[in-house]
Amino acid sequence: MTLKSTIELANGVAMPTFGLGVWQMKDGEEVSNAVKWAIEAGYVSIDTAAEYGNESGVGKGIKESGINREDLFVTTKVRSEMQGYESTLQAYENSLERLGLDYVDLYLVHWPVEGKTKDTWRALEKLYKDKKVRAIGVCNFHVHHFEELLKDAEIVPMVNQIELHPLLSQEPIREYCNEHNIVVEAYSPLGSGKILNHPVIQEIAAKYNKTVAQVLLRWDIQIGVVTIPKSTHKERIYENADIYDFELTQEDMDNINALNKNERVGGDPENLPI
Repeated sequence: MTLKSTIELANGVAMPTFGLGVWQMKDGEEVSNAVKWAIEAGYVSIDTAAEYGNESGVGKGIKESGINREDLFVTTKVRSEMQGYESTLQAYENSLERLGLDYVDLYLVHWPVEGKTKDTWRALEKLYKDKKVRAIGVCNFHVHHFEELLKDAEIVPMVNQIELHPLLSQEPIREYCNEHNIVVEAYSPLGSGKILNHPVIQEIAAKYNKTVAQVLLRWDIQIGVVTIPKSTHKERIYENADIYDFELTQEDMDNINALNKNERVGGDPENLPI
């Protein structure tokens, strides 16, 4: 595998297995620089969201990088406040305008919202059928969210982007997604920094002469999920991608797997603020 390796989605679209996440990056120079550095380092996947408030800066970074649009895989998401059929169609157009793009490769429902997500999904299905997006999916879905959605959906979500790291390994939903040909994508793969001092992973990192972050991201690759680490620092953006010259042993994988505590650093889809 390499930085440009892909996984095939249910509709045949090739999705990069590694990308840059831009959650909590400031719009403007901070995010546009991070995007440019990532593309310079060889990243081909950029993940943003309307809720992050930085789509304009992401678009600026893409434009200034000089990369051909078709060589990049761009993801954004419909925010919860815009869920609903017509409002989602409008939200997509708004995102395109901010990004300065003609299409995005992957459009996601950011959170499940009771009473709205089915209409939101119908809008995503329309965008997909109208060839305005290459692939559609969801974020933060548990099994019961899928079961409810699929009672009426015409298209099964192609991706489920969820918080995933060794303290929250998400095995039940990963197993469900695997059975239904839904690609799992890990956000906050470094546990928002809260795992970087974990002695077990520090010991493994020392063994391979790698950073803790590199070990965590290599673990993602080896369990078969897409990963989108975030960094605003050029050297870390390069460093995070340097994970293809070593392989964790099964013993090391088992030791990392054993760290799961079902412990979140982000929001819980079962306890949403709206």
